[in-house]
Amino acid sequence: MTEPLLDVQNLRVTFPSRQGDFEAVRGVSFQLGRERLGVVGESGSGKSMTGRAILGLVRPPGRVTADRMTLDGRSILNLPERQMRAIRGGRISMVMQDPKFSLNPVMTVGRQIMEAYRLHAGGDRNAARDKAMEMLRAVQIRDPERVFDAYPHEVSGGMGQRIMIAMMLAPDPEILIADEPTSALDVSVRTEVLRIMDRLVRDRGMGLIFISHDLNLVAQFCDRVLIMYAGRIVETLPADQLHAAKHPYTRGLLNSLPRLDEPVDRLPVLVRDDDWRDAPLVTEFPGGL
Repeated sequence: MTEPLLDVQNLRVTFPSRQGDFEAVRGVSFQLGRERLGVVGESGSGKSMTGRAILGLVRPPGRVTADRMTLDGRSILNLPERQMRAIRGGRISMVMQDPKFSLNPVMTVGRQIMEAYRLHAGGDRNAARDKAMEMLRAVQIRDPERVFDAYPHEVSGGMGQRIMIAMMLAPDPEILIADEPTSALDVSVRTEVLRIMDRLVRDRGMGLIFISHDLNLVAQFCDRVLIMYAGRIVETLPADQLHAAKHPYTRGLLNSLPRLDEPVDRLPVLVRDDDWRDAPLVTEFPGGL
């Protein structure tokens, strides 16, 4: 078996509270190869916090611990900030949910992409400009010269998300973490953004962690899926077998989705069981990746 790009074992993220320590992520373990890995769960299940912990974005008083967290075999757990900055963006990039809150409103699009590229890859301004234009074309922006000089408020939501993808992929990272990258987009734009992301990831041989709450989208787009509940992974299975999931939590999520082929008068409400918090992992992947 080939060595995984990312290996996370027993990851925990803890925050102090008046009631004692609260574990937002509880013992999460997985490996990521050159694949599209979906992470699914309700709001508050720990999906985004897992991605932030990998990137070293959990600030004190939050605490991140793990038995192992390696990138290409090298530990990245709780590295000093200076070393983590070289990894963050350069080797692991993250596309956030809404470009309006991620893009700098007082900097042009081109300048932001150039800055991301030069920070990690170096080079002069001409090389950075050429790379920025190349990336704008790669995400299929029709008039890259105009968009290069535009400000974020002058572009649509779908174009803003494509700009974010271009900026995050400009330094040629090994892993892309996409945190709900299409939730703010309409269906037609969402399909286009996913197609662009899929092509770029496949062409570059990258690993993708696709965080979402949309089970149907993940089933169509990803290679395999991790289901998170209450800060831990409760089930893992191939994406094309998601609708045959066995864990009652995953089954409850699936049953609460409306279906055109089987209409019902009333969708069932997901009834949670306290035993799910610490039940054994249900897996269809014995033996690793």
